[in-house]
Amino acid sequence: MHHDHDLGLQHDLRLILARRQALRWLGGAGVASLGMGALIGCGGGAGDGDSLSGSSTDSSGTTTTSTSSSSTCSLIPEETAGPYPGDGSNTSNGSIANALALSGIVRSDIRSSIAGATGTATGVALTVTLNLVNTNASCASLEGYAVYLWHCDALGRYSMYSSGVTGENYLRGVQVSDANGQLMFTTIFPGCYSGRWPHIHFEVYRSATTATSFSNKLRTSQLALPESACDAVYAQSGYTGSASNLSQMSLSTDNVFSDGSSLQLADVSGSVSSGYAATLEVGISV
Repeated sequence: MHHDHDLGLQHDLRLILARRQALRWLGGAGVASLGMGALIGCGGGAGDGDSLSGSSTDSSGTTTTSTSSSSTCSLIPEETAGPYPGDGSNTSNGSIANALALSGIVRSDIRSSIAGATGTATGVALTVTLNLVNTNASCASLEGYAVYLWHCDALGRYSMYSSGVTGENYLRGVQVSDANGQLMFTTIFPGCYSGRWPHIHFEVYRSATTATSFSNKLRTSQLALPESACDAVYAQSGYTGSASNLSQMSLSTDNVFSDGSSLQLADVSGSVSSGYAATLEVGISV
């Protein structure tokens, strides 16, 4: 299995590392983790100073949760898209690999392939909710922005690229943020392949109209999954090799998250039986 490498980002690597190193020395947002890591990048918890949440119960017994954004938020770190982006920036089997050009790519449920491909990725259920905020405007919610999200399957394979699934395009999709800057994907918990901490990739675009090629993206980043959730999921059948691969990794040794991961650790809840939910605040400068 190939590893992700930080390629093509030398132009801003110094700036990114300097900023993130400063965050670590100054305390940053603090690492909120389940175990030692956190599912799909966080930074949106109240402990990070990014938002405050409260819940109330109405007369019918229904519990509602409200979230109010503060004026403090941080720019999500720029990361490599890795070797399997499917955004038109590279090739697979001699052809440009661009899932963004596929009919039906704008979808919430990304577990099945589209555009003539028929495969479905199986695994423990996971929903990913991203909250987009503008770091240049007091963390105001960003409505109408698009996110292209992708990750490996339970066996660590990337559709369109990996042996056995080059003809599939599952676990890739685009969603547009609502008036609250929020968007959600229904997917599966990704596996852990050799050399990388469990993660999910995403790119932010100004709109669904521009989310057709990597050349239009505003930001590329990755989300890290928490160790406790990974341990529970990787004990299940279907995740062959993931537990062993995870035991050889840590966030501090991962080639992406080793320079600081507090802004990419997700708030995660749930269980293997009911499925997991991960939430991440994504700050971008627009």
